[in-house]
Amino acid sequence: MPASRLAGTALAVVAVALSGVLAACAGAAPTATAIAAEGDTATHDPALVITDDAWYVFSTGDLSIGSGAPQIRRSTDEGVTWERIGTVWDSATRPEWAYAAVPGVTNFWAPEVIEHDGTYYLYYSASTFGKNASAIGLTTSASLDPNDPDYGWTDQGVVWQSAPGVNYNAIDPGVITAQDGTPWMAFGSFWGGIQLVELAWPDGKPVADAEPTLLAARGFSPNPIEAPYLVWHDDWYYLFVSRDFCCRGTDSTYNIAVGRARDVTGPYLGPDDAPMTSGGGLSLLSTDGDMVGPGGQSVSDGVLAFHYYDAAAAGAFRLGLRELAWTEDGWPVARTAQERRAFEDASASS
Repeated sequence: MPASRLAGTALAVVAVALSGVLAACAGAAPTATAIAAEGDTATHDPALVITDDAWYVFSTGDLSIGSGAPQIRRSTDEGVTWERIGTVWDSATRPEWAYAAVPGVTNFWAPEVIEHDGTYYLYYSASTFGKNASAIGLTTSASLDPNDPDYGWTDQGVVWQSAPGVNYNAIDPGVITAQDGTPWMAFGSFWGGIQLVELAWPDGKPVADAEPTLLAARGFSPNPIEAPYLVWHDDWYYLFVSRDFCCRGTDSTYNIAVGRARDVTGPYLGPDDAPMTSGGGLSLLSTDGDMVGPGGQSVSDGVLAFHYYDAAAAGAFRLGLRELAWTEDGWPVARTAQERRAFEDASASS
């Protein structure tokens, strides 16, 4: 979608309206200069990775492409223009264990990518709609650039599984390395809500006797919460989640909320101290004009990535990007590049 159209519809914010929200933001703006995605932006559940050389997005697979493997897109102009550069595997290299573990799986959802000690760890979801017979798998590569001689994904097998009778759903992994160096994986969709398990480097898999810890739930059936993503900022851990209902085109009610905690294991609270285990959290991003149902988020280098449904294009799904600014009391604000420029202009003239 052209940047001018994006700015003129769902993303447009009048400068006067900014003063009440962004005037509280402190600190330097993220380095991103253009947050208006064009080109091939047909992504669900984008995992954004910003490197020194390029921006990458890994997203839910398409059965007609690469045997349903997570898709890979790249931008070499700081998130403006995107092209699809391949998939994580093809029909000859697909993870056969996943097809045996999750009967009926066709495409793979909601990847997560994290770098540790020179290796990229890509976690992915194997599941089918409406069932919690699911699994999270892992594949690794020394590079994200297909032109690099060190590039190549090697599947490492299963990380975590769920099955009927277990009150959680093992999909939507989100991995963080805590400040003490310990990796943790949040996951979950509906059922018992968002869970957290401890991992270990260098294999990136759960420690012995790992048990899930509840991080967030809605407090009502069918517990519509999923897609956890953890971020460390200014002595706080922030838990971003998607709430309500995805994948219904312009009828989607998806929205992004966030809470924070001093410890990676929680408790995560909203600005009013309401616990996320009982539906608390700050509403960060929701339907706005033609941008319907934003969610499935990730964060890299101060940029929030998500998908949404474009009401101006019959509900086609798109990649969305926002810069994260932070209020003086430590809460994120998801803003467009246009909003950031308006705020900077207003600050310069004051």
